[in-house]
Amino acid sequence: MKKFLNTPDSYVADSLAGLAAAHPLLTVVTGADAGGAGFVRRAAATRAGKVALVSGGGSGHEPLHAGFVGVGMLDAACPGEVFTSPVPGQMLAAAQAVDSGAGVVFVVKNYTGDVLNFQMAAELAVEDAGIAVETVLVDDDVAVQDSTWTAGRRGTGATLMVEKIAGALAERGAELGVVAEMGRRVNASARSFAVALTGCTTPASSKPGFLLPDDEMEVGVGIHGEPGRRRAKLASAREVAELALDAILAEPVLAGGAAGTGPVEVIAMVNGLGATPLSELYILFNEVSRLLSGRGVSVVRSLVGNYVTSLDMAGASFTLCRVDDEMLELWDAPVNTPALRWGL
Repeated sequence: MKKFLNTPDSYVADSLAGLAAAHPLLTVVTGADAGGAGFVRRAAATRAGKVALVSGGGSGHEPLHAGFVGVGMLDAACPGEVFTSPVPGQMLAAAQAVDSGAGVVFVVKNYTGDVLNFQMAAELAVEDAGIAVETVLVDDDVAVQDSTWTAGRRGTGATLMVEKIAGALAERGAELGVVAEMGRRVNASARSFAVALTGCTTPASSKPGFLLPDDEMEVGVGIHGEPGRRRAKLASAREVAELALDAILAEPVLAGGAAGTGPVEVIAMVNGLGATPLSELYILFNEVSRLLSGRGVSVVRSLVGNYVTSLDMAGASFTLCRVDDEMLELWDAPVNTPALRWGL
């Protein structure tokens, strides 16, 4: 293993310190003020009357979540250790730090540790701190119904879309229940699927979480390296895009288009899992665009790059979110975070 680090134990803390040094609009809160573990928040106080968005999860998926803290998206993010859920005290401290009196929306990926700890933090926020909390659960991965880490579908690429669209609505001053309901609408409209060419290596390990022969790929992999539907022979970019879209478009929410049940407009994301060159992601997106056009699906907005990663895993995930005019308008609204920035 070769990684740029000081020690495995300081990996997350050192990374967060670098994030704050590079982006002065963010602040890393540590120590007693952070419930015993650090969190990232906007440096500016939450505007009075604005609903705050807080998310988080295990580190190793950067820029998710801390890279999406800023105007138009999250107010705070709680990073756990690598592939390990943050703790309830951390989440509670973040909620208290960014609540302006209008309440907090927790955006939670469907992984057992995240779900349980955010639920406990929500209860503490309501009972001990008097903060109104709504939770949006993200479970967009169609690869498997249950996995090593979850009961039900995993939360993956749609997390970014929930945070962006709900975050834009919160920025406009919408009420707590309205912001949360929009987040749930986005999640219900989005589906994802991932394919890996290699496993990933955590800072504390000397070898990847799983090994693949040179001529095989993991189909339907999770962002922690969880196994997918099956292992298969390495295929062309066109074939990989087709198998991912076959799984995603089988979902009723994305039916239509060629099926004759009305137009389907989507935000399409081809996301790198950490070690895939951007050129290869664009090759995949070209196939996605071509295949969707042939199936009566219109790509109205797109993202290509590393957004929801798995350390140094080579691979890609595919996310489609079916949008209406309101969701698209919120997607286009200004955003200013380390990882997403437009309209300002």
